[in-house]
Amino acid sequence: MTLVSRTKETAKLRGLSLKTVATKAGLAENAIYRWNENNPKAENLQKVADVLNVSTDYLLGRTNQMNSYDSKDKTTDIADDTLIMAFDGKPIPDEEREKLLDYARYIMSQKKEK
Repeated sequence: MTLVSRTKETAKLRGLSLKTVATKAGLAENAIYRWNENNPKAENLQKVADVLNVSTDYLLGRTNQMNSYDSKDKTTDIADDTLIMAFDGKPIPDEEREKLLDYARYIMSQKKEK
């Protein structure tokens, strides 16, 4: 699988077009399509990987694991409205996201009471 096809497949899982991914990454709309002819700059590949919430190694086909879980310092505030929540590579719909946030708030309130 080529870099462009893997990126396109991952974007589709996220409900995004390649043009949307490129724009969110701060690239020209058709930049990713041009990766078939020219290798992307490392910083551009990283930007696209960040938008898709995958590793660059995944996009390059070096691994089938979408994310690297090696970093123990990686934390995200789930209350952040810009956070894209996903499970098994698929986005979690807003209604279910709210249920997860409610449950997380409940757990945190229980800890505070102890």
